[in-house]
Amino acid sequence: MAAICVFCASSRTLDQRWLDLATETGAELARRGHTLVSGGGCVGMMGALADGARSAGGRTLGVIPQALVDLEVADLRSDELLVTDSMASRKTLMIDKSDAFLTLPGGLGTLDEVFEVWTTATLALHTKPMVLIDSDGFYRPLLDWLGTLADQHFLKPSGLGLLTVADNVPAALEAIESRLA
Repeated sequence: MAAICVFCASSRTLDQRWLDLATETGAELARRGHTLVSGGGCVGMMGALADGARSAGGRTLGVIPQALVDLEVADLRSDELLVTDSMASRKTLMIDKSDAFLTLPGGLGTLDEVFEVWTTATLALHTKPMVLIDSDGFYRPLLDWLGTLADQHFLKPSGLGLLTVADNVPAALEAIESRLA
């Protein structure tokens, strides 16, 4: 099946519903036979995601910069853990190793990752599916603002259309799988 990169928060102080969403996502990826590609961390949603995948027998590939390994937040239980020299090279390697991208709730790091992937797609540097899970309306204000960018011609409608928005994990994975078929 596919190698699906999931972007999400690594904060240690998140509401349980977000950790549950990450666990569910990892488990569903594994049940469908996909490999999880993640930022290689063992904390927050990132750790819950990898644990969820492993709990359902899935393969995990983590990509993490040495600076975060040094902080002892690396997912040492990953089936494969690739260590990079920087955050920028981490993103590049995650993009190269992935067939599709799924974004869960997160903060600045998550936004940085999804915008990097989205920007490179708008430049036709890849055609990999990108799906954002808007659980409980988490991303609704951002999506509304992005619609305003398109309305004002700062973003082409075709670029806006490259990102699929789903309400839940099964719908997100179905959107990815239909694009990869």
